[in-house]
Amino acid sequence: MTGLPDPATSRAVLLGTASYRHLDALPSVEANLRDLAATLGDATVWGLPEPHCEVVLDPGSADAMLDPVHRAGDEATDTLVVYYAGHGMRDTESADLYLGLTGSRDGVGYTAVAYQHLRGAIRSARARRKIIVLDCCFSGRAVRTLAGQGDVLAARAAVDGAYVLTASPRDRVALAPDGERHTAFTGELLGILRHGLTDGPELLDLDTLYRALTERLGAKNRPLPQRAQENGVGRLPLARNRALAQRRAPAGPVLDAEVRAAMVASGLGLARMLRATGNSRDALPVLRLALRERAPQDAGSLLPVQLELSELLAETGQIKEAIEVLEQAFHQARQVYGPEAVLVCRRLADLLQESGNHIQACEVLKHALDLMETGHRSRL
Repeated sequence: MTGLPDPATSRAVLLGTASYRHLDALPSVEANLRDLAATLGDATVWGLPEPHCEVVLDPGSADAMLDPVHRAGDEATDTLVVYYAGHGMRDTESADLYLGLTGSRDGVGYTAVAYQHLRGAIRSARARRKIIVLDCCFSGRAVRTLAGQGDVLAARAAVDGAYVLTASPRDRVALAPDGERHTAFTGELLGILRHGLTDGPELLDLDTLYRALTERLGAKNRPLPQRAQENGVGRLPLARNRALAQRRAPAGPVLDAEVRAAMVASGLGLARMLRATGNSRDALPVLRLALRERAPQDAGSLLPVQLELSELLAETGQIKEAIEVLEQAFHQARQVYGPEAVLVCRRLADLLQESGNHIQACEVLKHALDLMETGHRSRL
């Protein structure tokens, strides 16, 4: 495998429970999520656009934890990364791994989310490659369910193309050191991603990260990570080695494309914030500027910006320009399947119908149906 996963067609979901009603609080979990999201979005590390990385802090129910994973699984076609930090628990009946919610109680599995349900959400994802990172107590039990030796449960649990990286062996407690900003495992992971490895390759793959984590945690006498993989996913590069980038100039065209992607994502985030605070007028030039930072090979990544801009234009009575923006998006969506592409078709059809262009609206809707059919066949 060469090159990083495509940020435009990849997704990450970062889950974490820091506050509990019946268990000890884990304040470092919030910092884990915030800093990991920023690091994955850094163009010199991976460059994952902000809208493609969903952070879920303190989920109070199973659907609050699992629905974002299902959404990301529907959208990602290249790589899906799912991370969880918080209390991991063993059910007193089954001894299986459960992931803590804000209202979880120790030893009572039904108050938490069974790891098998998270695994099922990831298993159904469209992404070619899936990465699961668990920073919790007893997380090695997830490795057991994926890599058991000859047991039927493991065969049923296996996720094609998945790589599981966990913070501790199956029967050990993960560590959240007092006075440290992050948990032990995630703190070391962030250190490697942010600073790189002086003796490492140009691109850090999952197995390289695992070996470096094992060495660093072992040197501090902290719980050692575990891993399980299928189909050689461990060779998948996930980040640039920043230690090497500091010694020589980065490759211009690759970095330029990802800087542009980061600018598009930042512009979209700023525009949404402005709209949420009632400053729609200021959001318009921000969205127009974001559209100029286009990279031809990543045209599909502009669809969220075009959708946001067309909606804002329509709200302010600029219907003609809204249709023009959606028509440009429609031509891009003809080659891209996904929920955003279908939404482009639906909104364009609505505006065309309002403008009296009924025949064109029907053609656009027909294309939306074709896209949905294509997506359905791809999942079979």
